[in-house]
Amino acid sequence: MPTYVYSCQDCGNQFESLRSMKDSDTPISCASCHSANTFRRLTTCNVKSNSADSGFNESNKSGCSDCQGGSCSNCGH
Repeated sequence: MPTYVYSCQDCGNQFESLRSMKDSDTPISCASCHSANTFRRLTTCNVKSNSADSGFNESNKSGCSDCQGGSCSNCGH
């Protein structure tokens, strides 16, 4: 289950909750004041990849010789 970040419109508290995707926008009680006047905040995920570590580079955009059109443990393609 993903972790979502919520804000309380009554007290301004921000808190996280582990919830199913289908319940992500259902109101949840504030962890501080217990108000149900909350909303899910937009969050981002930042993933950084180092192409030197993965064996994948600009000159080899199709991957390595082991790639079979799926996930490749050698080049990360």
